[in-house]
Amino acid sequence: MKKLFTALCLSAALATLAAPAFAAKNALVLQTDFGTSDGAVSAMRGVAYGVDPGLTVADLTHNIPDYDIWVGGYRLFQTANYWPQGTVFVSVIDPGVGTTRKSVVLKTKAGRYFVGPDNGQFTLIAERDGVAELREIDESVNRLAGSGESYTFHGRDVYAYVGARLASGAISYEQVGPALPADSVVRIAYQKAVRNGDTIRGIIPVLDVKYGNVWTNIPKSLFEELKIGVHDKVQVRILHKGKQVNKVVAPFEHTFGGVAKGQPLVYLNSLLDVAVAISQGNYAAKYKIDSGVDWEVEISKAKP
Repeated sequence: MKKLFTALCLSAALATLAAPAFAAKNALVLQTDFGTSDGAVSAMRGVAYGVDPGLTVADLTHNIPDYDIWVGGYRLFQTANYWPQGTVFVSVIDPGVGTTRKSVVLKTKAGRYFVGPDNGQFTLIAERDGVAELREIDESVNRLAGSGESYTFHGRDVYAYVGARLASGAISYEQVGPALPADSVVRIAYQKAVRNGDTIRGIIPVLDVKYGNVWTNIPKSLFEELKIGVHDKVQVRILHKGKQVNKVVAPFEHTFGGVAKGQPLVYLNSLLDVAVAISQGNYAAKYKIDSGVDWEVEISKAKP
């Protein structure tokens, strides 16, 4: 029995020695505007698995509109806090690839990491979650081997590689590169939600793309100041570059079923921000509404 026990212990020790030198610790989440019709996203995933085959690699989306830094930033804002502390997000919406814009890793106060070009895409994350630290990627040590003459695919050569190394524990955050001032994150200016008397102004940061619902950045807390109850009528004005595109009066409802099919409603979306929709219809398509910092919205309680 003693010999059997010794043999089992020796077998367990040898199995431990044969295990990988490091194991996956945190998830790696990828976002791009590349689409999936070619091999770009697959190449990024391949680089990540080359760093550590045991990594958990997930996709946020690869259908960000081409070059749309703002929408990419909003999708990070929409998603990040549902992932565990320590998750590493790689976001590549990078029209300035290869130029002097910095490549960074931002660490939030909640302990999540955001890897990518510092071009404004981290605006909302920095604003909501706070910047604990910001580091510039040192490409002399943190770049895929043999990629030095590739200037237009930093998503593969720098960001996926660094993100995977950080998520796997192959490098520490301090090894990413030199620290930058936490308040130096590039930010995109936009209209924050504000109340002026009986009216609240904000923007349409994104659309609910699949269904055409119009999302705003007006939070539940501010909306409640208007004392609007369920079934009360709300007036919504939508403007593009200061010109009115759409005006509607619709009831405030908890669910799409609160109105008949084809009828408009105002509701709180999954982020508890005000939104406008047509029940089983596409509001944005019907009224030719888009999103971004130059799409403004005004809401008020409709007069009887």
